[in-house]
Amino acid sequence: MFSRHTAFTSIVIALLLSSCASVTELLPEEKATSVLSGREGVDSRVLAVKIDDSNMAHPQIGVEDAEIVYIQQVEGGLTRLAAIFSTIIPQRIGPVRSARISDINILSQFGRVAFAYSGAQSKLLPVISAANLQDLGAQRQSPTIYTTDPSRNQPYAMVLRADLLMQKILDDNLQVDLAKGVGFVFGELQEGGTPTQKVEVSWPAATYSAQWSEEESRWLLSHNKKLNLADSGVVLGATTFVIQMVSITPSEYGDKFGGVTPLTQTIGTGKAYVLRNGERFVTTWNRASADSGTTFTFSDGTIMNFDPGQVWVALTDREPEFTSRAIEKTK
Repeated sequence: MFSRHTAFTSIVIALLLSSCASVTELLPEEKATSVLSGREGVDSRVLAVKIDDSNMAHPQIGVEDAEIVYIQQVEGGLTRLAAIFSTIIPQRIGPVRSARISDINILSQFGRVAFAYSGAQSKLLPVISAANLQDLGAQRQSPTIYTTDPSRNQPYAMVLRADLLMQKILDDNLQVDLAKGVGFVFGELQEGGTPTQKVEVSWPAATYSAQWSEEESRWLLSHNKKLNLADSGVVLGATTFVIQMVSITPSEYGDKFGGVTPLTQTIGTGKAYVLRNGERFVTTWNRASADSGTTFTFSDGTIMNFDPGQVWVALTDREPEFTSRAIEKTK
């Protein structure tokens, strides 16, 4: 038989456990956030999609759901996007275009990603196949996955059914890594920034500008002087806009029209401007190897915090033009 002391002890323990449970219920639930963008969401397998960025390709589809968007130079001085998805996989993404040699190094820091693209130069295809990524180019897939949008003209009409592609990855048990950190750190705004209203980034035949919106707390993007509207009607923009100064040199590859494919060097170190919360910061980017992520640090070695939300990274070798923002002085 239990003694009175034992019974009393049991009651006290039960009350304490009940109290702890009540306190736990009162605590705010910690929400999952993406390691790639810092925004709310549960990380899943990584999907990388090559998206056309010429004027005729706009408005683009699904880009607003990406964690990270890279802007890179292609033949003729035009730009093309590499969009990275994880927490949100939209049903449709596009218009999908062909891969480039620079994609191999950009994507390698994410681990083994699902790589969706419309095709590539014959010389480049075996390089893609040998890389540490899941090659899911259109040449290997059903037209039910890489569809044609009848409302768009070729070659701007290929649209990826991303939902079907990700289901195929599950059904076929294909190896695609879950999202992992790539060097970005998300946190509070640090001191030392320069108030900035606008920045313009250029390539030989393309421009992007990012305009700070106090109302939306993000940088609203324009492409070739026009507001960058997505197919959904949303203005594309970034909470953190990075201008990563890189070396861009001719590669051994080229397009069918004789244009030389540029190689964007994203391994190494260099200057980067990081824009967040209406301010710009001068940092140093560093990436030691193909498998390592890219860090952004101040001159004293402190890591630069990104603002949680979609990140755009403009890879260019041309200095951007900034428009500073006046700060009202309090009386």
